[in-house]
Amino acid sequence: MTDEGRGAVVVLTGPCGAGKSTVARLLAARLTPSVRLHGDDFFAFIAQGAIPPYLPEAQRQNETVVGVQATAAAGYAAGGYHVVFDGVVGPWFLGPFRRAAAGAGVPLHYVVLRPDRDVVLARAAARGPGALTDPGPVGRMFEEFADLGDHERHVLDSGALTAEDTARAVSDGLARGAYWLP
Repeated sequence: MTDEGRGAVVVLTGPCGAGKSTVARLLAARLTPSVRLHGDDFFAFIAQGAIPPYLPEAQRQNETVVGVQATAAAGYAAGGYHVVFDGVVGPWFLGPFRRAAAGAGVPLHYVVLRPDRDVVLARAAARGPGALTDPGPVGRMFEEFADLGDHERHVLDSGALTAEDTARAVSDGLARGAYWLP
């Protein structure tokens, strides 16, 4: 996954309820040294004027936050850490991660967890306080990940897998280079 003392960036993404955060913690625990970056934290850093990121009027905010996320991930990887970034990063937001990884000279991997719609809606509804549970935005987000075109090879259906099995499948795929983005 890495070479010459540099780490790599693994973008672990998918719709709300796909299991990103749980799997990211497990995956980061398998890698040494590692950093887990939780994408939602970067939105929480906005002290005033934050817009819910799933709203259309949040586009400029989202572009800014994704740029910061990508820069942070690549910076840690350049320092030798295996970075597991978990957040909502559709192909439409891969550009900043590609540029940051290329600029830092580190590999970039893209993994999309995508259980079926019913699993996503059920998992999202069961999440705790502060999490997005509204089936409207969750369903729209699922649809955004429903057809990824050239990126379909990066999809892992995690619906029937435990979190540990999913982390193992991702780890095995990373070792094979299955999720690498040239």
